[in-house]
Amino acid sequence: MTKNDPYAALRFKEFNIFLMMRFLLVFGWSMQFIVIEWQVYELTNDALSMGIIGLMEFIPAFCMALFAGHIVDQREKRNLLALCIGAFSLISLGLFLLTWPTIVENWSTNRILYCIYALVFFGGILRSFFGPILFSLIALLVPKKAYPNAATWSSSAWQIASVAGLAFSGFAISWFGVHWSLCIVFSMVSLAFITVFFISKKPIHNTKINEPILQSLKEGLGFVFKTKAILGALTLDMISVLFGGAVMLLPIFAKEILDVGSEGFGILRAAPSVGAILTMIATAYIPISKNAGMKLLMAVFGFGVCIIVFGLSTSFWISVIALFFSGVTDGVSMVIRQTILQLKTPDHMRGRVASVNSMFVGSSNELGGFESGVTAKLMGTVTAVVFGGTMTLITVITTALVSPTFRKLDLRKDFEDREND
Repeated sequence: MTKNDPYAALRFKEFNIFLMMRFLLVFGWSMQFIVIEWQVYELTNDALSMGIIGLMEFIPAFCMALFAGHIVDQREKRNLLALCIGAFSLISLGLFLLTWPTIVENWSTNRILYCIYALVFFGGILRSFFGPILFSLIALLVPKKAYPNAATWSSSAWQIASVAGLAFSGFAISWFGVHWSLCIVFSMVSLAFITVFFISKKPIHNTKINEPILQSLKEGLGFVFKTKAILGALTLDMISVLFGGAVMLLPIFAKEILDVGSEGFGILRAAPSVGAILTMIATAYIPISKNAGMKLLMAVFGFGVCIIVFGLSTSFWISVIALFFSGVTDGVSMVIRQTILQLKTPDHMRGRVASVNSMFVGSSNELGGFESGVTAKLMGTVTAVVFGGTMTLITVITTALVSPTFRKLDLRKDFEDREND
């Protein structure tokens, strides 16, 4: 394995299996969320009802995150991941059965909604475990000097699966309907469950097994808040995702503003991921370690500008282009953040640090969806999106002014240390 090898992590068999498993899981997860989002809007024609989907996933994912990180650091990762995927497959099966035509015809709208929200809520509990498990498992599949490269390819697999799931979901709704689209979701998740068993069990690096949970959580939180590079990256990304959550309102844009139907909705939903994929693949060849802090600030600023352009657009293709470049900038942000986490986090604390990342960034996607739903209800759809993009710009400018240390963050020494480890 040569220095600066863009395929370093791909030279390890189990990491390739991991990428396949992650692709299947994220494809199914992404498709499921979009299909359910579409179904809820079909049932209610209400932006707030869609926002509640995000809230139902955010509440358990946020509240369980630290506890999940503690459990992940205490347990064997492969079997824990299999358990979570198996449970998620049952949720997918439940949503498939819930959209059975007989049930849709005979049950009231509220009854169906409450059941959907309940299943999404339980999915949020599982979601709190997925982030820490996957983040920890990567470090057990490749050597330390390949961590940054593994983070890039893992994020790329996530984005490729996301764009495939998001794009296909729009067409699947049109071709097969909501019910059979969810059958496809169940099949993808079931395949992910089978694939995970091709990865062997891994050792537990944490030497403090059975450590009291409060002490464990205190140690994890203390590390994040003392490590300014991690704290700054998480905070910046959290705020931008929270206020830039325009994608939750895409069904409204597709149906009422751009008038492009379910297939156009699929294209709009996939556009950010296409941009992110291209960016992530490029970063495997182009180092991002130099001036990482400034690059992250510029990327998030660009993301905010793209969201504002999208909100103001009444042209389908201008909207697609704006969302594409929001994905490009978000891809840069994601790669830099994941690289900071991989380089700065010791092995025995990966679960807890990843759980804090889930609280800061992962859960803010769902909370951002709820915020978008509420602001759209109060301000109108277009105003809500422009407001979110503007708040993102204000966040970046404020961070750049009050945190010169983060603005000057450079990761080249960290890369060198990993190479020599």
